[in-house]
Amino acid sequence: MTKSAKIAISLPESLLRDIERECEARQETRSEFLRHAVEAYLRKEREREMEAQYIRGYLEMPETEEEVEWVQAVGLAALAQEPWEWEEDEST
Repeated sequence: MTKSAKIAISLPESLLRDIERECEARQETRSEFLRHAVEAYLRKEREREMEAQYIRGYLEMPETEEEVEWVQAVGLAALAQEPWEWEEDEST
């Protein structure tokens, strides 16, 4: 198991009441609830940063017209290999 450390934080009483209600509803301890909340927040921030990096990279080096045409051609070739037979609706 991962080593844990105890910390002390100060929260507004209204926020603590909200946390307590959530803990009761989820049947979690405060520590579990706060750990899950922090993990979710950090995961979301990492995802947001990865998305920002992707966007920056795309803006710095967008695909060329040739690359777009190649992707379209490959997609159309793949679609052309599909049978595309429609089944008639028996209710009509």
